[in-house]
Amino acid sequence: MEDVSYNEAFETGLEVNVLKYPWDIFRFNDKAINSDFQLLTEGRKSAGYDSSNTVINEQQVFIEDGAKVMCSIINASTGPVYIGRDAEIMEGCMIRGPFALGEHATLKMGAKIYGATTIGPHCKVGGEVNNSVIFGYSNKAHDGFLGNAVIAEWCNLGADTNNSNLKNNYGMVKAYNYSKKDYINTGLQFCGLMMGDHSKAAINTMFNTGTVTGICANIFGSGFPPKYIPSFAWGGFDDESVFQLDKALELAAEVYKRRELIFDKKEQDIINHVNMLELILPKN
Repeated sequence: MEDVSYNEAFETGLEVNVLKYPWDIFRFNDKAINSDFQLLTEGRKSAGYDSSNTVINEQQVFIEDGAKVMCSIINASTGPVYIGRDAEIMEGCMIRGPFALGEHATLKMGAKIYGATTIGPHCKVGGEVNNSVIFGYSNKAHDGFLGNAVIAEWCNLGADTNNSNLKNNYGMVKAYNYSKKDYINTGLQFCGLMMGDHSKAAINTMFNTGTVTGICANIFGSGFPPKYIPSFAWGGFDDESVFQLDKALELAAEVYKRRELIFDKKEQDIINHVNMLELILPKN
């Protein structure tokens, strides 16, 4: 077989969305959900749903086996809605597509979901969510607003945590860029929170527009935290306070254990590597 150089350019008829910045994840999510919905459901029949639900444009709603959907409103006239295997939508939820709920994920009672939103597997989500992507095993289980946001794996947002996604002057949002070590213009009027793996926010945390948080940050305190919160931040307000690496690893292992998973050496090595990189990054 002839070797292929990955530096060679080639043409394709496919439309490709390139993720250059974290906010591109929610920016392209509408297209991604529509594309994935076709791939996942073509030639298949959706499981039924309980008569207690109100469903609009049911041809664009697909429910996998084992999913529970009760006493909720699903409006797929604005985009498809996909409910994963063994997921649960509790009573009183209101959903507008495009929307995808991963397997074993849960929408808590009365959740309000605007598309395009994706909630990954094993997540628990409540409150109001708009055009956001929440990766697997992360929780936003209580009231509070999350908009134009990307939440990575193993994160937790405390009750009544909110993020702003629009500046008071309606201007373009700036956000921290790791490669430039500075804030850059996102070119977006709506841009909320970008949060790295294993980060946690206490109850009533208020995130400003375009906030970027590293991994393993433990964020708490009054007022708005900085728009750039480094990895391993402790509190998010004092650059001298850090979440000690051994304690961060201990917490990560405990969180995995609650989900009956093993926090193995590979996962530990990833966090260790980021910790080393953090030592050379600026703190403001």
